[in-house]
Amino acid sequence: MKIVLDVMGGDLSPSAPVLGAIQALKKTRSETQIVLIGNQEVIDKSLDGFTSPNLSIKHTDQSIEATDKASTVVKSKPNSSLVIGLKMLKEKKADAFISAGNTGAQMAASTLILGRIPHVKRPALSVFFPALTGGKILCDVGANPDASASHLLQFAIMSSVYLDHVEGVKNPKIGLINIGEEPSKGSELYQKSHTLLKEEMPNFIGNVESRNIMTTDADVLVCDGFVGNTIIKFAEGWILSFADMIKIKIMSRARYKIGAQMIQPALQEIRNQFDYEEHGGTPLLGVNGISIVCHGSSTSKAIMNSIILAQKSIKEKIIEDISRDIDKHLEPLNES
Repeated sequence: MKIVLDVMGGDLSPSAPVLGAIQALKKTRSETQIVLIGNQEVIDKSLDGFTSPNLSIKHTDQSIEATDKASTVVKSKPNSSLVIGLKMLKEKKADAFISAGNTGAQMAASTLILGRIPHVKRPALSVFFPALTGGKILCDVGANPDASASHLLQFAIMSSVYLDHVEGVKNPKIGLINIGEEPSKGSELYQKSHTLLKEEMPNFIGNVESRNIMTTDADVLVCDGFVGNTIIKFAEGWILSFADMIKIKIMSRARYKIGAQMIQPALQEIRNQFDYEEHGGTPLLGVNGISIVCHGSSTSKAIMNSIILAQKSIKEKIIEDISRDIDKHLEPLNES
């Protein structure tokens, strides 16, 4: 298999992508070919003499910036690492593409260049996160702020395949994010979505309030992109603030410092569990190719795990199986 890695994308580029690729080659020891795409001079400098028969470079003379308009990058920067990399995937010259660059640009370019999986109405962006009851998928987290009930059904289908194939969660349970547990709660969109999910998804367990996200039995949580993006950004901010609050309290009294030393291993274990680096990125669900979106501040460890994720996605044939499961629900999807 061949994986294209965007070296020019991300806050820590080019060093983090390059080092992540090297770490992945050393850890997996597979026949995976990794193509580092971007400015060759920059890549050569970051490699610092490292060579491998499984590592190659694809030179491009443009890169996508955070200020670039997402909807126009395919035309405005046709020689960028993002556009060329996705075209390689489209032309079957690669099996997956990974970037930690401009998320909006990757979503727009992936949809335009790769197209959608047959019968998928809207591609969606998901996140994987650990919880007290195991790893979960939240979808959508920003790609579709104006969604319909049929879109949310597709998000549930695609996320279930992803969680099953890549994370090993069999027959994942599905929950609908809402303001109350009763089927009548929420807007018309969420009431229709509840009815459709109940009819079509045997593992649907009903509405899940945001306060129960970490403890619910649901493995897949679906919502529109506006709600999902608000939840995930609040969670990121709260976790950082909570960690700072703990540090301040610990430093305020001597006896707290002594106690902190005793529980340090447990705190570190919890931190590692919630560290996005441990998981890496997530595939953009619904596009007709494996396009993995990474956190903008991804370190080499996060990039390495994203490469491992890409390997799993290829081996498990996630695109083919999403297409198969979408086809099972064509009638209700077309009606709603």
